[in-house]
Amino acid sequence: MELFIDERFAFLAEWYDPSAALLRRYQLLYYPKDGSVEMFDMKNQRTFLRRTKFDELHPEDLFVGNRVNIFSRQLNLTGYGDQYTANKLGSKKERTLAMIKPDAVTKVGNIIQMIYDANLIVTKAKMTKLTWKQAADFYMEHQSKSFFNNLVQFVSSGPVVAMELMGNEAVTTWRKVLGPTDSGVAQKDAANSLRGQFGTDGTKNAGHGSDSLASAARELEFFFPSTTGHGPSNTAKYSDCTCCIIKPHAISEALTGKILKSIIENGFEISALQMFNMDRVNAEEFLEVYKGVAAEYTNMVDELCSGPCMALEIHATDAPRTFREFCGPADPEIARHLRPATLRALYGKNKVQNAIHCTDLPEDGILEYHDFQYFQ
Repeated sequence: MELFIDERFAFLAEWYDPSAALLRRYQLLYYPKDGSVEMFDMKNQRTFLRRTKFDELHPEDLFVGNRVNIFSRQLNLTGYGDQYTANKLGSKKERTLAMIKPDAVTKVGNIIQMIYDANLIVTKAKMTKLTWKQAADFYMEHQSKSFFNNLVQFVSSGPVVAMELMGNEAVTTWRKVLGPTDSGVAQKDAANSLRGQFGTDGTKNAGHGSDSLASAARELEFFFPSTTGHGPSNTAKYSDCTCCIIKPHAISEALTGKILKSIIENGFEISALQMFNMDRVNAEEFLEVYKGVAAEYTNMVDELCSGPCMALEIHATDAPRTFREFCGPADPEIARHLRPATLRALYGKNKVQNAIHCTDLPEDGILEYHDFQYFQ
């Protein structure tokens, strides 16, 4: 007889109820045996959702700090509901900072793919350009070293992409993906590592990774402050550009790296990048132009607020038109027949989960990316 016939995992979860303007707290129970969920209202001490099969939630979605969508409710997982869940799911999970340095920003797609291949997930991301002072603050511990000035000069010479990575033993896993600090050594001893493939020397070495959990906490706070402000600002240009969103389903299917790689390889510049969660009110407002026009409007809203999105500013001549053509028809089935090399043909599933939202009207491109400054 099996010991855990009905194993269950318990989480504390919060949901913001926009109609009542209240933060509601629940216990969320997940039963891996049949993929069912149950919710208990903490304040009113009663069952909110009876045990129901829910195929869209997966064990890998269950970690503190994640957002999950249960029947169109976006729940923030704020803590473990019992010691069993904490021991079973929480023990090896770590967060670390990954930074793509200026020499490898055009390889962001390849690098994010390497992150997913190492069983890590990207939970936050932002393209930013550090000032000399910000870069010097970031590398403060190297202040007395001979390479300090060169390093600060290089890291502040162009955009970088900062990311929070999450996964089992994330600190050491990411450093293993990076390879030896000196790119020359990496090319010889770890040719498939990130630095082996994209690095040049000891300073221009494509990426950075926190060296301990303590460093990770400090460095994540630098780029993604938990208290006030947004940290270093993003790199949006707001001219000759269009807006693109990688939709939540594509992010959860680990397609982000492939999509970014396709965009860059087709001659578009990604001039800004930011990962964020959109709440329902913002999603409805953002997609308002489709209300009453597209039969799928409600489902489009559901999709956009079902998990993290990635907003991109795409920079190119006549960007709204050329990029929209590269995205292809809204229906991936039609795209696969008529325009098989387009993004939606390659990565879309259906009209709602079609991998990419792109700006339909030229004048909306700048407006839409501006909108995202408020959704962070």
